[in-house]
Amino acid sequence: MGKTKHTGPIKLPAKPDPKLWVSKVPFGLGKVKPQHIRETAKIAWQNRDNLPYAYRILTQGVCDGCALGVSGLYDQTLAGPHLCTTRLNVLRLNTMPAIREELLHADIDELSRMSSTELRQLGRIPYPLIRRQGERKFSRATWDEALDTIAAKARAIDPKGMAFYLTARGITNESYYAAAKVARLLGTNNIDNASRICHSPSKTALKRSVGVGASTCNYKDWIGTDVLVFWGSVAANNQPVSTKYMYAAKRKGTKIIVINPYYEPSMEQYWIPSIPESALFGTKLADDVYQVNIGGDIAFMNGVMKVWFEMEEAAQGSAIDHAFVQAHTNGYEQLRAHVAQQDWTTLEQSSGLSRERMREFAQLLARAASAVFVWSMGLTQHRFGTDNISQVANLALLRGFLGREHCGLMPIRGHSGVQGSGEMGTDPFSLPGGDMSSAADRSRIEQLWGFALPSWQGDIVGVTLENALLPEDQERKLRLFYTSGGNFLETMPDPAFVREALTAVDVRVHQDIILNTSTLLDAREAVVVLPAMTRYEQPGGGTSTSTERMVYFSPEIAGPRIGEARAEWAIYADLARRVKPEAAALHLGCGSAEAIRAEIALAAPSYNGIQHLKERGDVFQYGGAWLCEDGVCPTPDGRGALLPIELPQLRKPEGHFAVTTRRGKQFNSMIYSDIDPFNEADRYDVLIHPGDAAPLALSEGEAIVVYNRFGSMHGRVKFAEVKTGNIEVHWPEGNSLIPKGVYEPHAGIPEYNTAVIVEKAETYHAHKDTRYVEKRIEELEIEAG
Repeated sequence: MGKTKHTGPIKLPAKPDPKLWVSKVPFGLGKVKPQHIRETAKIAWQNRDNLPYAYRILTQGVCDGCALGVSGLYDQTLAGPHLCTTRLNVLRLNTMPAIREELLHADIDELSRMSSTELRQLGRIPYPLIRRQGERKFSRATWDEALDTIAAKARAIDPKGMAFYLTARGITNESYYAAAKVARLLGTNNIDNASRICHSPSKTALKRSVGVGASTCNYKDWIGTDVLVFWGSVAANNQPVSTKYMYAAKRKGTKIIVINPYYEPSMEQYWIPSIPESALFGTKLADDVYQVNIGGDIAFMNGVMKVWFEMEEAAQGSAIDHAFVQAHTNGYEQLRAHVAQQDWTTLEQSSGLSRERMREFAQLLARAASAVFVWSMGLTQHRFGTDNISQVANLALLRGFLGREHCGLMPIRGHSGVQGSGEMGTDPFSLPGGDMSSAADRSRIEQLWGFALPSWQGDIVGVTLENALLPEDQERKLRLFYTSGGNFLETMPDPAFVREALTAVDVRVHQDIILNTSTLLDAREAVVVLPAMTRYEQPGGGTSTSTERMVYFSPEIAGPRIGEARAEWAIYADLARRVKPEAAALHLGCGSAEAIRAEIALAAPSYNGIQHLKERGDVFQYGGAWLCEDGVCPTPDGRGALLPIELPQLRKPEGHFAVTTRRGKQFNSMIYSDIDPFNEADRYDVLIHPGDAAPLALSEGEAIVVYNRFGSMHGRVKFAEVKTGNIEVHWPEGNSLIPKGVYEPHAGIPEYNTAVIVEKAETYHAHKDTRYVEKRIEELEIEAG
């Protein structure tokens, strides 16, 4: 861990810089862009029934949107207030009234006709609900009735048939910790969290490459670094406040590079509402965009390293920081030999970029004295996601871009709570402050908690869902599934399979603040719904951990409360007392938020300090400003690992397109607009390059079907600057195309990319043969062979 402390926020330049302006036309009139003023007015109107409370949440609470870590209206990076439409959109979840009873207890078929957006707008869940097999409506339940139903099932089954899952919907470290402890007390290691479908490869790869599982640097390091690289990350859309940091970096002369299959308009230029100059004239963000093939990043990075090693042959020290490599890494010669055997033709075909373009990027980094690499799901949501991230780490290690100012590796988090989830032990492979696989960590936690941990390996959430369909005599057949937030129908591949799995569970528990489409599915015995508090309602407040490892305290905020909603950590503790009363009385220790924070400080040594967070604005950063400071990694020998990474097989037969999913105007799976404000794409628009559409005789707006052997999607053609041979569809609308059961072997993230056929809808539907799709796929694969 580092010894240097974060130095706090800095000021933006006062004088404008017209060189960065997008246009002299004020407010981007006539351009496709978010309408921030209009959006803010709309959100204010939505919250008109609770404006004073909404104002207190914004000015006193820690953002429950993305993980940039804005406390009130301020953060630790830039002086001055920050506010973004992502946070404003999520605001209504906290200020909504309760769902009206006549809607809450309507026939299940009537509710099921609503989309998740419509269900969300109904309001908050006010009290516990239960719907038993054969019942067509939810009935009101007491807390005793609801929790006793769950507890009875938990006592009756093998703990291997019980699983917990927590999303990152504003959930605090205290709730994560309580869930992790309660799950183990009840005898199960089947507990997982939202990072499994977003950033689990980041943690896994960083730990194996440099010994840490979090960002090694800060947002301040963006400002003044020579090169800032966004890899498969559309931060301007998903973390809008970050555009202020990009603006500050541009003012310091930083070059911003974007690597992505789609030339994302929001990363090229943006109108930043809280900076007057940018709000008026916009800001040019990206200096260059490298459009790789979907899944082509490993080949691209091998090409970059190949250039570096060629440069080294001509002039030693022209590309590699040999002093850093010799002092702080292992595996240099093996990596060099591996890269040397890569041939340029394969690298160009796989990456989709020419040798010349790879050389440009390699030389840019070779000339740079500093660089920060930022990435998101464009790198992680692959069956080779961990290898993608270790490859990024290779670049940083070879250039010494680690453990010092303006350098580092940053998996930018899209959820306010997800960084802390695994660190609190809400993970089948993790314990608070350690790993399940470590005998020392297991012994340490058993001594602290006072009970033996289950010794068997728990399952990731994807496998948990598959376990619901195991035969009755299998001990791991999923019989009790307890989820805090989340909607697997709209987050996991193959929604039809997910529906089948969820309805096959005996008792399914939804601990949440709102209804969604998965809440309404049947269960074999009962569906139990438990009303949760938001982070702003929890007695004693709560904490969350930002992307840059800042642990923020968010206080309880005075305002209206929803019916019988309870703090999430308190619900878990109550359940434990009902399932195992004697054990819970002896070992639980989750009586208050303050008590949980005190125990977290003991269980997770890096979180020592969390016990002192009590007031609005309290914050500390674990690990110091830079992890791996001065190149010293927390690995057994203190050195980082340079790893030879093989090229993945991209599996795109002739006549197919590679497809990936992207986000529009949404937060997680919660959609806030049917139209993307950056490119005017509809949710069912398929982004395709005009050059790919021409041979198929496709015109813009034309109805098409995208399909493969896993499923199909009906959409319309939307011309866009997507890398040729690749298309993009929105998530979750495109999840029907993604196969189930394909996981990254190291981190368990599902694969969210595949190969598809694109056809005119009239052609697709003109064929009455029910085997047309199957035969069409086979024909193209035979041709490819």
